Amino acid sequence: MITIQASCLHYFFKLSFVLFVLYPAIASSECPCDAETGKQNKGDALKYKIASLGTILVTGAIGVSLPLLSRKVPTLNPENDIFFMIKAFAAGVILATGFVHILPDAFESLTSPCLKQNPWGNFSFTGFVAMMASIGTLMVDSFATGFYKRRHFNKIELVNNDEEKADDHAGHVHVHTHSTHGHAHGSASPLDDSSMSELIRQRIISQVLELGIVVHSVIIGISLGAAQSSETVKPLLAALSFHQFFEGMGLGGCISQAKFESSSMAIMATFFSLTTPIGIAVGIGISSVYKEDSPTALIVEGIFDSASAGILIYMALVDILAADFMNPRMQSNVRMQLGAYVSLLLGTGCMSLLAKWA
Repeated sequence: MITIQASCLHYFFKLSFVLFVLYPAIASSECPCDAETGKQNKGDALKYKIASLGTILVTGAIGVSLPLLSRKVPTLNPENDIFFMIKAFAAGVILATGFVHILPDAFESLTSPCLKQNPWGNFSFTGFVAMMASIGTLMVDSFATGFYKRRHFNKIELVNNDEEKADDHAGHVHVHTHSTHGHAHGSASPLDDSSMSELIRQRIISQVLELGIVVHSVIIGISLGAAQSSETVKPLLAALSFHQFFEGMGLGGCISQAKFESSSMAIMATFFSLTTPIGIAVGIGISSVYKEDSPTALIVEGIFDSASAGILIYMALVDILAADFMNPRMQSNVRMQLGAYVSLLLGTGCMSLLAKWA
């Protein structure tokens, strides 16, 4: 099982990412692209930014909470066929977020004319960082799964050995007990082992997925909060509200399937819901010194966006879609397969459409 200490380290790691984003973003530097473009109306923009704090918080909270109702609504239970459709839709949302939203932003940042040609213009850092983030996610995924499996099954083996010793000791006094009773307690059946392995994997998937989403959420929150024009903030407000809703559904589906305790689910859902509003608040606070076209800001945003895209693409394709579409239960049911395909395309389509505005 995942311990409290591991959970604390997990959230500390996330907060460290946030700090690394904020510090370089406010650093001042000269850039030929610092010239202002477009009409600025800081007063109107501030009103919309303040409104965005509550709007995005509510939409994100609703999106991540809906899949968590599976414990209360039988139709949304992971054991039902409809849950495969919901999860396919969520995976499509996550996949489109990585490919259509985050990766293009990363390319735009790291190929900006504000950056020096050497090295940024001579090498595809965006693809390289995304690739390394995917490989890193694979390594973390594999290592963490093996670690928790070994930890769990070593505990079972230790319990079994202790009980066998106790039975052997009791056999010297009451020999007849071994002839009349089987040793049934303490050992785990292969089915139990398989269920526990799947549960551990789902928990790791949900935590790594939230990490990838949170990194991007902080960046887009700061970008919205630091914007100076109401013409920029208004479309971003509407688009990011839907963005957080769909992204929340994808994350909530994975959290639900991981079967965390209620307190852990509440913490993860709350952390996701608050990340973008906190980023917006920070962006408002640093808007007077934040330069989105400064080389430092472009490099930091580009690298973190690339890493986030690599994580989300890997998680969507490998841990969610491949696992579900290769599931014998789905492969034996053509109707379920078709429904999952449609749901996947709907998820990618809805999220891709939002790229027109954000």
